[in-house]
Amino acid sequence: MKIYSDFPARRAAQIAADILALVVIALGIWVGVTVSAGIAAIAAIARQVESAGLEFQVAMMDAGDVFGGLPLVGDSARVPFDAAGSAGAGFSSAGQNAAAFITTTAAIVGVVIALVVAALVLWIWLRRRVAFARRATDASRLVRLADGHDLLALRALVHGSRDDLARIARNPVDAWRAGERDVVKRLAALELRGAGVRLAAGAAR
Repeated sequence: MKIYSDFPARRAAQIAADILALVVIALGIWVGVTVSAGIAAIAAIARQVESAGLEFQVAMMDAGDVFGGLPLVGDSARVPFDAAGSAGAGFSSAGQNAAAFITTTAAIVGVVIALVVAALVLWIWLRRRVAFARRATDASRLVRLADGHDLLALRALVHGSRDDLARIARNPVDAWRAGERDVVKRLAALELRGAGVRLAAGAAR
């Protein structure tokens, strides 16, 4: 498969476009990682809530144990501490759930950003590169055939612009049908240039 043009200027432009595409994809991944890290940092607040709730729960349970050991009023004295401990457990659980949600969201957002950037670049860049590779490979194969110039000339009639075709012949289709060799050669050369294939010396028929 032919990936790059035989013509230096076009080949340089293709290489530059390939490098730029890779740089943009890498930049998209970096942005995704950065945004993910920024969102994940918010989870630290939720973890603080979780830790504070847990510490409060432990403190209330310890206090409940102390007051629960008092004679006569023990059971009734520990009720508010048990209730406060339950509230602390609720805060701790809420903080834990929030931290897990934020961490998961951060990972998803980061991956989505990276994938969207990569998909856009591939959609715009890869389609053009694949189209060029197919056209250049086909042209390289056709030029080696005995009737390759006739087939290339036909492709030039399909791909060529009106101005390019008009510069070759007033009625290029009729000239191709009539088998005018000079016109056929010029049409084949036009297709080869468009496909990025240089005609080797001595290959002209």
